[in-house]
Amino acid sequence: MLTPPRTVVRREAGLYALERALQRRGFRHVAGADEAGRGACAGPLVAAAAVLPEGRRGEIDGLADSKLLTPASRERVYAEVVDRALAYAVVVIPAEEVDARGLHVCNLAAMRRALASLTTRPEYVLTDGFGVDGLGVPGLAVWKGDRVAACVAAASVLAKVTRDRIMVELDGVFPAYGFAEHKGYITPEHSSALREHGPCREHRFSYVNVATVSGRDGRPPRSRRPAGAGADEPMERSWASGGTVGVALGEQPRPPAPVGEDVVMEGGVR
Repeated sequence: MLTPPRTVVRREAGLYALERALQRRGFRHVAGADEAGRGACAGPLVAAAAVLPEGRRGEIDGLADSKLLTPASRERVYAEVVDRALAYAVVVIPAEEVDARGLHVCNLAAMRRALASLTTRPEYVLTDGFGVDGLGVPGLAVWKGDRVAACVAAASVLAKVTRDRIMVELDGVFPAYGFAEHKGYITPEHSSALREHGPCREHRFSYVNVATVSGRDGRPPRSRRPAGAGADEPMERSWASGGTVGVALGEQPRPPAPVGEDVVMEGGVR
């Protein structure tokens, strides 16, 4: 039995080269998945997945890793992805769920749920950095995938814009922290506000810096949120209800699978 020739995709071949190579091998619908908010100590974790069309319609002007785009460019590209994608999905993991289940577990579960929510079933999956199992289709974890594969970059933009919008909304509820500016990441201004005001309910109490200012520095970082944390006035969450929320072209998310707690903890950069 003959072994098919190896496919070599060079980085300099461009953002669409990897998907095009997979499509030439018969994988027509290639999905990309990425997340936003791993390094933040406040606000939700957001994961997204997207399948772009083959050919010219799937080529979006200015598409790139969301972190390399200006806010205005991200908004424009976001609208193009939503308009052109064969399917896309966004999953929001609230801060309290990150505390309860662990960052890495939530990250993988959110990407898995976003991919499972796609209305066009992917034949191959590309993820940014982390492999995601249990998908029933072949996949590949790509280092800095949002700079290598168009579908991952599209997912990156979906996740980033969704999360930024949520943080701007939260800034109106908790104006003391500057969420609209730093989006919940650890900056000198955010750290100063945490020391002055203490954490609110949208902070991640499993993060060391939040646990320290909340008086829980003697407890393990993975400790549960303290009872009564964030007993501020209630907030209507149009973007989240009943825990994890998937926004997938009107579809409802699958219920979360039972998971254990992880020991992953990231520092934050914008």
